[in-house]
Amino acid sequence: MSRDNFPHIEMVSNHSCLLTFSQVISEATSNYIALVTQKLTGLDGIIDLVPSYTTLLVVFDDDEYDRFAIFKALHQSIEAVDPNDFSLNDQRDVVIPVYYGKEVGPDLEDVAKHCQLSINEVIKRHSETVYRAYAIGFTPGFAFLGNTPDELHVPRKTTPRLKVPVGSVAIAENQTAVYPSVTPGGWQIIGRTPVNLIDWGCENLALIAMGDAVRFEAISRDEFLVQGGQLDGF
Repeated sequence: MSRDNFPHIEMVSNHSCLLTFSQVISEATSNYIALVTQKLTGLDGIIDLVPSYTTLLVVFDDDEYDRFAIFKALHQSIEAVDPNDFSLNDQRDVVIPVYYGKEVGPDLEDVAKHCQLSINEVIKRHSETVYRAYAIGFTPGFAFLGNTPDELHVPRKTTPRLKVPVGSVAIAENQTAVYPSVTPGGWQIIGRTPVNLIDWGCENLALIAMGDAVRFEAISRDEFLVQGGQLDGF
């Protein structure tokens, strides 16, 4: 990514602005956003930074900045960032153990039928892919991971579930995710992890951060239970 892709900055309120880096989701864009987020983290008067697929929401102290001052500060900071400086050393690798079983993955069989694959082939393709955390949202710690293999693209459920258990691993369209808390949800659930994705007592709160490389590791039912996994919830 070159400096020709300098983000577009627009005000969305008197104390926040939106930086748009591209109209296309890509690793290069995600890397650039990660670098800019890191750079702006140390800027005085910045209250919050919310990175997403192609944008970065900047919330600032409007007692310290007016429209012109925040634009100037952002331009100066972003100009100091080289989009090509992102290194794989800056990327964390996160491995999440998953029990892929019908008792915790009620949609696993339907996904296999939709994709014209065996259940074992669905598990293999889902777990052998390295995903990128493109955005964090929906609920605290919910990471939108992409991209799933083309052969695993499935639609969301026609009728969302009112309650999806903690740790449920799901896919929808070209994305996959883990539900960090009990919430409604319309994704296709294919398994469950025994790992807690959020820790309210931890400074970082969430196991997965934007830009992380995430992969899933298939484990047995016994391993799932030994690691603290729960079979109830549906």
